[in-house]
Parts: sequence; C-alpha cells; structure tokens
Amino acid sequence: MANTKQAKKRIRQAEKHRRHNASMRSMLRTYIKKVAAAIAVGDQTNAIASLRSATPVIDRMANKGIIHKNKAARHKSRLTASIKKMEEQVGAKA
Repeated sequence: MANTKQAKKRIRQAEKHRRHNASMRSMLRTYIKKVAAAIAVGDQTNAIASLRSATPVIDRMANKGIIHKNKAARHKSRLTASIKKMEEQVGAKA
C-alpha cells in the first residue's frame, strides 16, 4: 500500500490511464475486426473503406504509445495484403 500522498496519486493516475488505454485498445480491435470481416465476406468496397478508416486509428494508437509502432505497421501491412489478395482472387474469377 502506498504511504505518501504522491504515491497514492500515482496509483489513481495509473488506474485512470489503464482504463483509458484498455478502451482505446478495444476500439482499435473493433476497427481491425471490421476490416477482417469485410475481407472474409469478400466485400471489396467495404473492406477498402474500413481499412481507410482504420489506418489513422492504428497510427494514432502507435503515436500515443498504446501499441508499439511495429505492431501498427504489421496490422496495416497484413490487412492491406489481405485486401490485395482478395482483389486478385476476384479479378481471377472475372
């Protein structure tokens, strides 16, 4: 248990930041899932639109330190590659 006034304050701040960061991570996962769901269904226009809305959110979370910059890059790269692969499959069928 914290003894000093400052240590008690830091505990309060840490809890507040933890809750906020958890909320932001949840929002990030939701954006990523929307893109993945559109890719799974094969909805090309919705997948591209979802990726365009998810990209700035991913970048913002990396800049704020909620996720690592490499993780942000990995998410964007994999989602983009999945969309490209889906486009190629649609193009091959047509």
